[in-house]
Amino acid sequence: MSMPADQMELREEAIREHYAAAATLLEGMDHTPRVATPKVAAPVVERSPGIGRVRRFRSTTPGMVTRSTARPEGVRLIERIEATDGGDPLVSPVQATVLQALRRGLSIALAVGETFSEATGLTEMKRENLEGRLASTARHAFSELLAAEALAVMHSFANATGFLLAPSSTEVTVEIGAVEEVLTDNAQLALHGCLWELDQELAAFASDETRLVAVVMAYTEQLMEKVALRAQSAPRAGAFADADFRVEADDLSIRGFTPARRGKGSTLTMTFKAPNEVVGNHIAKYQAMRLSKMLMAYDFERKLNPFAELGGFIFTFMGDGKPGTGKTTLIQMMAGLINGYCQTAGYPFRYQNLSTDNIDSYQGKSGQNAKAFIDAIIDPNVIGFGTIDDIDQLAGKRGDRQSSAGQLEITAVLMESFAGANTVVRGNCTFGMFSNYPENVDDALRQRAGARFLVDGPQTRDDYIDILTLLMGRNHDIPLGDHDLYEAQAIQKAVSKSFESHSRPKEDGLVRVYERVEGELGRLDTLAKLGTYLKGIQEADERFTGRAIKNITDAVKVRAMDFELPDEWMEEPDLFLFRDYDTKRGMIEELRRPITVDMVIQEINRYADSEFRYADKSDEVAIENAVRDMSRMEEARRRYAAGDRG
Repeated sequence: MSMPADQMELREEAIREHYAAAATLLEGMDHTPRVATPKVAAPVVERSPGIGRVRRFRSTTPGMVTRSTARPEGVRLIERIEATDGGDPLVSPVQATVLQALRRGLSIALAVGETFSEATGLTEMKRENLEGRLASTARHAFSELLAAEALAVMHSFANATGFLLAPSSTEVTVEIGAVEEVLTDNAQLALHGCLWELDQELAAFASDETRLVAVVMAYTEQLMEKVALRAQSAPRAGAFADADFRVEADDLSIRGFTPARRGKGSTLTMTFKAPNEVVGNHIAKYQAMRLSKMLMAYDFERKLNPFAELGGFIFTFMGDGKPGTGKTTLIQMMAGLINGYCQTAGYPFRYQNLSTDNIDSYQGKSGQNAKAFIDAIIDPNVIGFGTIDDIDQLAGKRGDRQSSAGQLEITAVLMESFAGANTVVRGNCTFGMFSNYPENVDDALRQRAGARFLVDGPQTRDDYIDILTLLMGRNHDIPLGDHDLYEAQAIQKAVSKSFESHSRPKEDGLVRVYERVEGELGRLDTLAKLGTYLKGIQEADERFTGRAIKNITDAVKVRAMDFELPDEWMEEPDLFLFRDYDTKRGMIEELRRPITVDMVIQEINRYADSEFRYADKSDEVAIENAVRDMSRMEEARRRYAAGDRG
């Protein structure tokens, strides 16, 4: 793979030069914690008389004079890792993988530190300091550069180790808490602190091999987060923050304090549903099927999807409907389709659901859980599908006194992630929010859903016959009768009828606006007339803002992409999926349809209907709550006046 012009190669020889020092660190070193509190007691090692204490690690940092209280028994990571299999005298493959990753990660970090020192002049300052020639005026800069090097080395160690261990990670996760022993005196002491704390975490949480990798991965993630936060205020950390290193042998890019990610899919245990098993919900099913194929157009080299560039890609959507109308079935269908396409193409697929289990009473933890969920799905090295079921229970409504602090933290994270200043839509992932009561979702968060999937379940007589037949199974002899089974579920025919049904609005409040504007202007067939209609909607509901217009125009662009990528393109990846980005973009452009007035009217009505539906329910709920409060207060006054105060 060719490197970008601004990327610097970290030579393999430079990395391997540090293998011996890295191995010595893992074998045994001493560290007295400065910030963190030990989680386990230090081991007591008996020594035979006459055996001296030999220092295992000798500083390789020129110019640094350090004092050591060397006790090789203090931190012995190799022994700690080898003890996770219950005393087996042989090193297991998992243990060997972890040790190799740690040695490689340490070596890469030391090589990065060396390069940083050369580039910033720190190497010469170390030499002058060792010889006693460092000018007093340079001591402050010397101290700042040492701290910056320590941050660069710590982050590179965690980044490389986590990247190398990613293919070995499983679904097992471990919560280790925040990293504390982050020292910035110099790079050597920084690594000592890291390895000491990692040893503590392994002793506390790595009870067996299944948790060994999980603990190391959790530690590297926490360390990167803590170091990146510290680097924001470090005066000379910019030299590393702007750097871009490439380790060709590992396919690893170290871009400052940004974590490198290796695409790894998740193991799905859900029951998948075929499209014909989703009865009714025609528009929602159709859009979910199309979106599943859209995701597959993502180009892993360009890190961009042609649909995201051309318009028509759905980054976020809201699925709402009454209980039992098929929201879970829709999720199972979409996840099953994407999983199947990814298996055919050999792409990593990652699915996660953010549930009420992620609400934590510990301050800040709920927000961290939500951010980890977002980061896992938007990883540009995977195809991602994230769902937030029962979002009305999970994300708090601002201003609602019943919303907990944890719920409000999740709301803030989702709002920033879905349409914040730093949101980048690459087209490799999509988020679906689902709710039986969308009126209870914060207005601003709900409007961040770019598309609306009304999940209304079976509607017609044919739908009910189809779902009854489907759920009855085959263990009966009851005749079908006069009915064409699943004919009503023919997707193109059903969707066409569903879209046409939105040529006129459905909600009473919107109907009044539509009829008034149409009565004044006639058929809405120009942009000026359509704009007047939109203004009329805003006058009826002030929550209908510019973001709503953006969501409508995005939905119109989706309609312009109202075609389904051929099944053979998914079944034979060479026909489309494995083509280069420009070729895929051209193939998609050839299928694009022109935008029509009918499309625009239907999408305005479809979106505005949902907003009026949500607003009416939200207002009604607020009125009912107010009436209930007033009734209670009236009853309290009556009892108080009657002297019933017990």
